[in-house]
Amino acid sequence: MARIAVFDSGLGSLSIIQEMQKSFKSQIIYFADQQNYPYGKKSQAQLNRIMKKSIKLLHGFSPDFIVVASNTPSLMLNLSTSKIFDVKPPLKEAKKLSKSKHIGILATESAIRSKGMSKYIQKNISKSFKISKINGSKLVDLVESGKFLTEKKFCKKIIKKELKILVQNQIDVVTLSSTHLPFLKKYLEQEFPNIRFIDPGNIVAKKIFLKIKNTQSKRNSLKIFTSGNIKSFQSKLSKIGIKNKVNFLTF
Repeated sequence: MARIAVFDSGLGSLSIIQEMQKSFKSQIIYFADQQNYPYGKKSQAQLNRIMKKSIKLLHGFSPDFIVVASNTPSLMLNLSTSKIFDVKPPLKEAKKLSKSKHIGILATESAIRSKGMSKYIQKNISKSFKISKINGSKLVDLVESGKFLTEKKFCKKIIKKELKILVQNQIDVVTLSSTHLPFLKKYLEQEFPNIRFIDPGNIVAKKIFLKIKNTQSKRNSLKIFTSGNIKSFQSKLSKIGIKNKVNFLTF
């Protein structure tokens, strides 16, 4: 019976969890660390401290694996082990899809400015490709605030304003390199119909499946915890169809 703990600073984990539940059956412990939102504006030292505490906390549930469902700490820290999965921009897939050889990486402010991002790009992209790192922190806020559910016109306005660079620079593929961003994928595709937006969720889910395929559970189960306001988070989840009880958890 596979038990997997998944965490980030809020709603982002759900984009990974949804892909996991499509790919296999497991017991999932979901920790939305809203007390430390946003990861995207934290320093490397702050993130390192938060990650260590979160991972130690989640080990208390005796998971088989832990998923750090956030690109920012995944890029800024060396977190991946045999028991810990992280999430990074799907550049291999982007290279295959891009015809203009100009790829956009839409990520948080901290992630795009990090040395980890620069090293990751150098390692995975040849000089024949051009990469534009785009600050998507304001788009992440649209998701975590719940505005993507209630203020559609406002969301479209912000997306259009923040992503002018996509049209101006002939970018034809964009990686959604914050786990919050897949919740905006429909908006993005409507505004930029000629651009491919890649969600890494199914890539992460496939990696996990290879590890647990022989120890799957009989059914999916989901236990939800937050370090923030329980009622507020419960309300957001209800609006996207998740009725599971939310419990308080912090370190």
